[in-house]
Amino acid sequence: MPSKSALPVPSNQPVRPAVPALAYTFLPSAHSDDAADSYSVTAFAEVLDRATRAMIARGTLGISPGALARAYFDWALHLAISPGKQGRLAEKAMTKNLRLARFLTSCAVSRGKGDACIDPLPQDHRFEHPGWKLFPFNYYSQQFLLSQQWWFNAMTGVRGVSAHHEKVVDFVTRQFLDFLSPSNFFWTNPEVIEKTLEEGGMNLVRGFDHLIQDVDRYARQMPPSGAEDFIVGEDLAATPGKVVYRNRLIELIQYEPTTPNVRPEPIVIVPAWIMKYYILDLSEQNSLVRYLVNQGFTVFMVSWKNPGREDRDLGMSDYRKLGVEAALEAALAITGAPQAHMAGYCLGGTLLSIALAGMMHEGDERVASLSLFAAQTDFTEAGELTLFIDESEVSFLEDMMWEQGFLDTRQMAGAFQLLRSNDLIWSKAVREYLLGERAPMFDLMAWNADGTRMPYKMHSEYLTRLFLNNDFAEGRWKVDGVPVSVEDIQLPIFAVGTEHDHVAPWKSVFKIAHLADSQVTFVLTSGGHNAGIVSEPGHPHRHYRIMTMPEHDGYIDPETWQETAKYSEGSWWEAWGDWLDVRSGKPGSLPSMGNEAAGYPVLSAAPGSYVMMP
Repeated sequence: MPSKSALPVPSNQPVRPAVPALAYTFLPSAHSDDAADSYSVTAFAEVLDRATRAMIARGTLGISPGALARAYFDWALHLAISPGKQGRLAEKAMTKNLRLARFLTSCAVSRGKGDACIDPLPQDHRFEHPGWKLFPFNYYSQQFLLSQQWWFNAMTGVRGVSAHHEKVVDFVTRQFLDFLSPSNFFWTNPEVIEKTLEEGGMNLVRGFDHLIQDVDRYARQMPPSGAEDFIVGEDLAATPGKVVYRNRLIELIQYEPTTPNVRPEPIVIVPAWIMKYYILDLSEQNSLVRYLVNQGFTVFMVSWKNPGREDRDLGMSDYRKLGVEAALEAALAITGAPQAHMAGYCLGGTLLSIALAGMMHEGDERVASLSLFAAQTDFTEAGELTLFIDESEVSFLEDMMWEQGFLDTRQMAGAFQLLRSNDLIWSKAVREYLLGERAPMFDLMAWNADGTRMPYKMHSEYLTRLFLNNDFAEGRWKVDGVPVSVEDIQLPIFAVGTEHDHVAPWKSVFKIAHLADSQVTFVLTSGGHNAGIVSEPGHPHRHYRIMTMPEHDGYIDPETWQETAKYSEGSWWEAWGDWLDVRSGKPGSLPSMGNEAAGYPVLSAAPGSYVMMP
């Protein structure tokens, strides 16, 4: 049998020239006919447009100015012809000014400690320091919170504005207001002033040093301070195993068993390609891989290659074939099992769902169950990330990726940080640069700083066909030329959503319960997109809700499900282990590590080489 160590790109996938298109416009054309001259002019114009837009995109973190302008124009035009809305806003402005005046009066009477006229939202921790209760800082915070509330009223509820544009203008305006928060500036933040007086300004000296370090690390494309203390293969991704398969896109890791017997069905895990796989194999105490191995499962993990310019034309079908399908084939050949359990995290779960829909549409029965962790199959309510996705934005991102061949990890990180700018940008800046306090690095933060790139073609397809058009949920996605949908997935499903997920909101993840023609066990766990999934037994303050919905059992909305589902303290990992156990055969003999006779020799020790790629 031929070696599986390398698979070619599928022959039906076009391969673009490595030389930029601009180069071809300068070839001699003195002997070309009019059609060739016309093509040359057209090609040059297109390249010029793309290059210009790519240059702009680098300065805007990939956000399209055209998309923003269109959203604000829609809002401003409809507000201009809504005198009733304008009147209500004027009334609210007057009311809020009166409330602020009464607050100032109460401050004068109580020697600076007035009764607050507005409280921050529960998730807003910027004004918790006791100094914010004293004048004039309480006045600064109250004025800011009232202004923030007024602008929310102004940006929303304008009749005629499209829902998408309303969300865009509200989000962008909120980002601008968050920047102007009095907590962000030395002279209006009582905690910073108090710290400066206590330390004689040394906090500012340390903060300036932190700023210089961070700027230097960013310019040199180095990870944040402290990440060097977490070494992949030693501190992280350290569960023993072997690389048993490699192609141009993945390495497949098989983990060594720790029990005398294992269940016959292996578990094949497909992480998202926008992250290194080892979020599921962090430190020894919070490694999902280690937990599964200790429960008597044979575990295989896909480790994606970090793509470069040469991979610009790898598309979703390549990721499906060279990733999901190749990993499943290898795991079954190595273990000799007729079926495998498969699990996907985030976009890895979306890709896995597409692959299984195509396989099951053709009658493939090699998968025993599907588990999805914070993975969406319907993108109509995909959270605030959709604010960046419309035709203008997608074309803008395409031009940026067209120039460099991929979407860089720092460009993705900027968009994710904006979703939680209070915590990830402004509060962090105040803590590190004004208070001079470095947050200690821990394993999840170190992993988060170890990002990956996305190839031009694949990311363009994923944005257009999933986020923009929702092709998979609506039956327009084609696998090998055949349209498939989520309904093609007819096997037991275990799906996990997290309560505070800004990337894959749990109500969006929950849609799998009605889209798939299957029995779905849905879990809603505490935490966010990453921390909610890394939820090992014994982790303090963890809880989850769980309920199984039989197929063809009628519609249940997310709110009703949440009220009905069983509440449990602890880790959802244990519930998943029980669910897998019921659907697995009796424990038997240990499989070999790799299977050279089947064409899958051991290539190296885990964690392999792809995870080390910068």
